Amino acid sequence: MIVKYGGNAMKSLDLRRAVAAEIAALRAGQTVVVVHGGGPVIERELAARGIPSEFRAGLRVTTPEAMDVVEMALCQLNKQLSQDVGHAVGLMGRDSELLRAEILDPTLGRVGRVTGVNADVLRALIGAGLTPVVGCVAVGPDGDALNVNADTAAGAVAGALNEGIVFLTDVDGVYRTYPDPESRAAHLTRAEVEGGIQDGWIAGGMIPKVRAALDALDRGAPFAVIASGMHAGALSAAARGEAGTRITP
Repeated sequence: MIVKYGGNAMKSLDLRRAVAAEIAALRAGQTVVVVHGGGPVIERELAARGIPSEFRAGLRVTTPEAMDVVEMALCQLNKQLSQDVGHAVGLMGRDSELLRAEILDPTLGRVGRVTGVNADVLRALIGAGLTPVVGCVAVGPDGDALNVNADTAAGAVAGALNEGIVFLTDVDGVYRTYPDPESRAAHLTRAEVEGGIQDGWIAGGMIPKVRAALDALDRGAPFAVIASGMHAGALSAAARGEAGTRITP
């Protein structure tokens, strides 16, 4: 299983470590790979250096100067998460060209779209009993770093390994009548997701989340789950099929 981890859940050290403990526990019964972003950490480090943040369509405009800070911040977080999980190895896209990417849009600067995953490196680590923890910096055709969206990178890893993926986010799943907890959809097909977007009950910030899930399916993942990463026990429940929304082809 691929666990995409990041965002607000990382703001609390206690919660971060609780989720890391759940990730470690999952290893007893299945393959686990962690893919993470780190928006709050990146924001903090950019602000400390007086580098402004600009977003377009949800993507960070990444100048070469900002790219250096993004890579530095994610590398540090990567090692911290690896330590939290235990028996883990932190990797970035530069390592053995683990994540390869191309420029997504020149107006966004050093922002990339993942074009390839060195799955052999991940399989070797898993075979050695280690958990890969992957930070979302890829290597571009010019050999320099590219900032890649953590959701799509995680989907690419899930597809390359033919594993299901859990997207840990700030909501408990997809609701048919948000925020009524009784309306959480335990399971949706691709057709139902597309219909939900068209009919309007999947809207706003949930749209990019379900699009990331569908992208993971497109890349070869057998399923994708959208679940909360904001409280202890949520990941374990999602892995058991008792929480979140599972999306299948």
